[in-house]
Amino acid sequence: MINQISFPAFGISLTINRVAFTVFGKEIYWYALIILAGFFLGALFVASSAKKRGANPENVWDIALYGLIFGLICARIYYVLFDFDSVRGNILNIFKIWEGGIAIYGGIIGAAASTYVYCRKKKLSVTKMFDLCCPGLLLGQAIGRWGNFVNAEVYGKETSLPWGMSINGGAPVHPLFLYESLWNAVGFLLILLFRDKKHQDGQVFFFYIFWYSLGRIFLEGMRQSQYILYLVSGRLGISQVVAATGIIFGISGFIWSKKRKIEN
Repeated sequence: MINQISFPAFGISLTINRVAFTVFGKEIYWYALIILAGFFLGALFVASSAKKRGANPENVWDIALYGLIFGLICARIYYVLFDFDSVRGNILNIFKIWEGGIAIYGGIIGAAASTYVYCRKKKLSVTKMFDLCCPGLLLGQAIGRWGNFVNAEVYGKETSLPWGMSINGGAPVHPLFLYESLWNAVGFLLILLFRDKKHQDGQVFFFYIFWYSLGRIFLEGMRQSQYILYLVSGRLGISQVVAATGIIFGISGFIWSKKRKIEN
């Protein structure tokens, strides 16, 4: 439960316990707290800007709650689909989400699907709500990636770069959690600059899909093999395929929205 994480070139060394505290004998992990903090701060940011953008903050909190529930369910399903060996022998292990094994792409798909259904039922503009929520998603993801840091997991291959991260005395590796966190933070800032200049609802959403997928397609290839869900064993990760699809979808959607503006 305790890991020694250091950045040798900077003389930084940290001893990190994955367990934050216990409640009635139940261990509460930093990972869960960080993920929840990212979720709450992202939702709070969106809700605080909702009225200014013609939306009801109560709808935002509803969307966030459903997104959290269905996002977690789909994140687990996505992971199990491409790593069925993790539950082989006891199918009930599928429900043991607290033991780890979730995939962010599954979470995004689940949250997007629940938001779509909610908007249709409430007769809200789907594209407008997607645009409103995207900054919160990136903010939450930027924060949430630090959960991988405290867990000493999902790191990259060995590197001689000065910011290489050593785990329990091992050779320095790429701190992928930091790369993705910074990538998402930059995307968050770009959306804040861009969203008031959009020409059609949906353009912020398409940019989000493109930006996040662009980062993932590169970072996924830098991972240690044990952290890759393979579509073709040892060669092609499913997340790289999804990321490539996301890049195409994001670009195509943005072009389509611009053409729609011209036609209108």
